[in-house]
Amino acid sequence: MPKMKTRKSAAKRYHVTGTGKVRYKKQGLRHILTKKSTKRKRHLRKTGILSPAETKRLKTVMPYSVK
Repeated sequence: MPKMKTRKSAAKRYHVTGTGKVRYKKQGLRHILTKKSTKRKRHLRKTGILSPAETKRLKTVMPYSVK
């Protein structure tokens, strides 16, 4: 059985922590920032944690990184 390929676009967007959680950078902080509040921009700077249901779906595109 050959190795499964990792979707490189997903590998660049998601990173797995040591405990197995999946981190990602939140969207919406690239442009059109003047209409967004300072509080909203500050919260978008933090990394998000993927839900367990979404982590299970990610296993199909990143088979060797998600436990």
